[in-house]
Order: sequence, then structure tokens, then C-alpha cells
Amino acid sequence: MNYYNDNTIVYLDGQFVKARDAKVDLIEATYEVLRQNNLQNAYIRPLVYCPANMSFNKNTESHLIIAVWEMPLFFGDKLLKVMTSSFERPNPKAFKIHAKATGHYVNSILASQEAKASGYDEALLLDINGNVAEGTGANVFFEKNKVLYTPAKGNILPGITRATVIEICSEFNIPVVEKFFKPEEMRGADSCFYCGTAAEIVGLESLDDVPFKLKWEDSWGYVIQQAYKNLIREKNDADINFVAQASSVELLKVQVSDTTEVE
Repeated sequence: MNYYNDNTIVYLDGQFVKARDAKVDLIEATYEVLRQNNLQNAYIRPLVYCPANMSFNKNTESHLIIAVWEMPLFFGDKLLKVMTSSFERPNPKAFKIHAKATGHYVNSILASQEAKASGYDEALLLDINGNVAEGTGANVFFEKNKVLYTPAKGNILPGITRATVIEICSEFNIPVVEKFFKPEEMRGADSCFYCGTAAEIVGLESLDDVPFKLKWEDSWGYVIQQAYKNLIREKNDADINFVAQASSVELLKVQVSDTTEVE
């Protein structure tokens, strides 16, 4: 059964319009917000919110705001010293943890504040089973023997940047394994990085005071970081790829597909 068609009349932000006219091109709307604010390199925050509701009933309407602002790299350019947090990622049976919901960030804020008060740059959260989940606002990858590992879906927020990293790895033939693992497997690995919209790609120096083995410039994370920067700033050259060698990263010319799509 179809609940509505293109001719159905709906109420949208104070006006009665046909459903087909209520559709919004969010990509074009975002570009327009950037144009009107004279911004190119900016943080974009779309937010869906509901009117005041003092009952526990489902809302019957919602609104969308798209905000943009200039923001430097969330963590800067330095490598991060990270600690395993005493706060856990919320139970997936208690919340829809795969959703990017504002209320979930209370958990992230508590973990981040704990880490900074303890002399670290950021925190790593585990899930209810003691497996690595994610950072306070970023997904995590670690490298061991030229293979990247990242937590499997189920107890994480699988971010857009995470999906983009996996696509970049596919283009560059970098093997990626999604699985559940304990922090012990990650400590002392070859390299590690966080990824997220605000963080972009940022390397980790250590986890719980155990340093990662490779120089950042010799890691897969560095290769992906450079490719990601070029991609989001539309500086990607279809004839240039980055290939990591055993002890260094060299810029080599190879054929790269020009059909890559970023979610």
C-alpha cells in the first residue's frame, strides 16, 4: 500500500504543497548555503530536528537545518596519544547506535574529557563485549603486516569517512579486514589512525602509552590521508596514485579509475 503519491498534499514548513514539490535536493541546498556564506573549505552540519514534544509520542513533523562554518582540523596535524576509556560505547539494544544522533555525544564528551584530564589527546571506546569500537567522534583503523583492520559493524557508527577510506583502499589495493578485536591486538601495531568528518584522517602516536611501530610517513594511514585530502578538496589526479613501500611512501604514476564515488 502506498501512503502517498506525487499529488498528495502535505504540510511543509507553513505551507500546503504537493508531495512532488516538497522534495529538496540536499546537495544543491548545501552548495547554496556555502555560496551564500562565501565558503569553500568548510564544515557542513545538516541537522534534522523536531518541534517541542513533552510526550513520548512520535513526532508528526520534522525540520531540516544545514549550517556551515570555517573550522581548522579538529585534532590539528600532530599524532595523537590515546587512552582506552573507562566509558563504553552504548549497548546497541539500548540505543540505535548506528544513527548519528546528538544525544549519543554525551557518551563521547565524557570519554574525551576523561582522556584529556588524564594527559592524553583522545579516547578509544570499547563495546559491551570489550572489543574495540571507535573514538569519541571517529572510526578507527590499525595496520599490521601491510593489512588494515577496522571494527566490524554492530557496535559502531559506520561513518561516511570510514566508507570513503574503504573505497580509497579498494582503489589502491590496500587490504582491509572488518572484524571484532580486543585492544591488546591493536596496541603496538605497525600504525593506527582515526577518521571522521571533523578529524579527516589523523594518525595515532600511541595507545595506552604503547607506541605504534612505523613512522607515520611510512604507513598506509599516511597514504590514505594524502589521497583523502586530495579527494575532498577536488584535487584528485586520475593519473596519480600513492603506493607504500616497505620503508617509505613513494609517489608513483599508475592508472586509477575516474569513476570512484564517495558516499
